[in-house]
Amino acid sequence: MTGPSDNVRPLPHGAVTVDALDLAAELTGADASVTTAATAEYALWLGDDALILAQRLGAWIAHGPELEEDVALGNIALDLLGHARSLLHYAGTADGRSEDDLAYFRDESEFRSAWLFEQPNGDFAQTIARQLAASAYMFELYSALRSSTDATLAAVAEKALKEVDYHRDHAVQWTLRLAGGTAESRRRMLRAIGDVWPYVEELFRDEPLIDDLDGIAVRPSTLSAGFDAVIAAVFAEAALEIPDARASAGGGRRGSHFPEMGHLLAEMQVLARQHPGASW
Repeated sequence: MTGPSDNVRPLPHGAVTVDALDLAAELTGADASVTTAATAEYALWLGDDALILAQRLGAWIAHGPELEEDVALGNIALDLLGHARSLLHYAGTADGRSEDDLAYFRDESEFRSAWLFEQPNGDFAQTIARQLAASAYMFELYSALRSSTDATLAAVAEKALKEVDYHRDHAVQWTLRLAGGTAESRRRMLRAIGDVWPYVEELFRDEPLIDDLDGIAVRPSTLSAGFDAVIAAVFAEAALEIPDARASAGGGRRGSHFPEMGHLLAEMQVLARQHPGASW
């Protein structure tokens, strides 16, 4: 159950599913709406969460505990990359930047991802604990965002929800498997949950931006009840306790990031910055 190096490799251009490409094509069409600055900032929140988590999961390829997990985690990463492309494209319509501009040519303080998504992979149990929290949150988020008055965000949410449903089930099954496996796998799962849970609370903080997006954005605090119910059911089946963890400082929505974020961006952005304008 050792994990891969947390010096993550950049995911390649074009490494997305056909459905993700189709959605991105729809959003880049001539009839695509142009977003306001506030809506663009909100799209960055969601797009950066998906992009950074995709980058983390991509590092597991060829390092999973079994061959099937190389495929599963790689596919989850590609789903998330597809969500990120759609959301970052939409955010970029506010000021003419492309999805690549936003992914590869922003500095750390310009990213808006929450700290949970920036956490190092650690061992496999650590990744699963992070994935359980992330996918349970994203499921609640996209379920609610389907009712957004912003047609583009609602469309992205509608598609993303179907994929996040699988992501959540994958994380739940592995949580149960690890917690109910050997003494060592249970020990690692318990440690992983304790390490990850301080970063959960930030996901449900109502930042001032939300007040400017009534009907467009989902108020994060309204998602906590659904999230808590899912986690409580999983933990009850796994005979786990929800940690009484002190919340982290967070601040990712305002550009303050976990220390590991700079290393992740350096790996992800190096090729694009060394060869600006290149394609393959």
